[in-house]
Amino acid sequence: MKQVAVVLLNWNGVELLKNFLPLIEKYSAEAQIYIADNCSTDDSKNYVETYFKSVKWIQLDQNYGYAKGYNKALKFVNEELVCLLNTDVEVTENWLNPILEVFGGDWSVGIIQPKILDFKNKSFFEYAGAAGGFIDKYGFPFCRGRIFNTIEKDTNQYPSQEVFWASGACFFIRNSVFKQLNGFDDAFFAHQEEIDLCWRAFNSNIKTFYCNESTVYHIGGATLNKSNPQKTYLNFRNSLFMLYKNLPKKERFSIIFKRLCLDGLAGIQLFVKLQPLHTFAIVKAHFAFYAQLKNVRNKQAKQTKQNYFYINNIVTAYFLQAKKVFTKL
Repeated sequence: MKQVAVVLLNWNGVELLKNFLPLIEKYSAEAQIYIADNCSTDDSKNYVETYFKSVKWIQLDQNYGYAKGYNKALKFVNEELVCLLNTDVEVTENWLNPILEVFGGDWSVGIIQPKILDFKNKSFFEYAGAAGGFIDKYGFPFCRGRIFNTIEKDTNQYPSQEVFWASGACFFIRNSVFKQLNGFDDAFFAHQEEIDLCWRAFNSNIKTFYCNESTVYHIGGATLNKSNPQKTYLNFRNSLFMLYKNLPKKERFSIIFKRLCLDGLAGIQLFVKLQPLHTFAIVKAHFAFYAQLKNVRNKQAKQTKQNYFYINNIVTAYFLQAKKVFTKL
């Protein structure tokens, strides 16, 4: 058995597989490659079975989304280390060795993310992950190399270090840690489930790490476009789920109340910008959160830590103080 499994969650992504699977196979001699298929109706399976004999196929019986799809797929994966890799990611030569060295050198590290650059503009970071993620006190995520829609050019300015969360676009985790934390939260379906998992790891004293020596290129938005109101809905709903589950109990109400106010301001801003469907998506997300609050209560962390946030309010820092890049925070 190989040390690492590279698992691609696929849904009708045959064209992405044609573009990116050949390089994954070429540059991943250390890994066993799996395709976990969310019940595709295209030619994905035939393509993989015809041209990639060494790739193992995991067939799921319906489209479970990112969170539950990986939860189900990883029951069939026994390798010590697992890379959850989007089908729209181009890997590079020697992308795995630096990651394996970090895992081998520090057993307190349970999760790792490589440098994620933009496939369409390879000298810049990519929105989903960049050089590793953090959150503010109210759960708003941001990255070294990307705050809101400001994307930095990569000048090797962000060294390897511990971070708060790793991107689900290319997410390495010890198989034992994934099982210890009971995997992703199925209720998330997609978006921010990796931040929730990293927060649970943080509360369990398991480190998340950014490895600057490993690089991949991500298209981004290949599954669900950023302009899609459904993405807005999932991001706002899942962020509330995540906060309620992981915040220290004595601060939970005040922080979530302030977050609700900030979400209201975001909804008004989107409405003024003539994006009413996104405003409605935020309202819908809040009602969905209240409707599922009983289930969320059952998933509250048994232990929480106070020092989870990097900055008090990234919204204020970015929009009012004009701190557009991570080094200014």
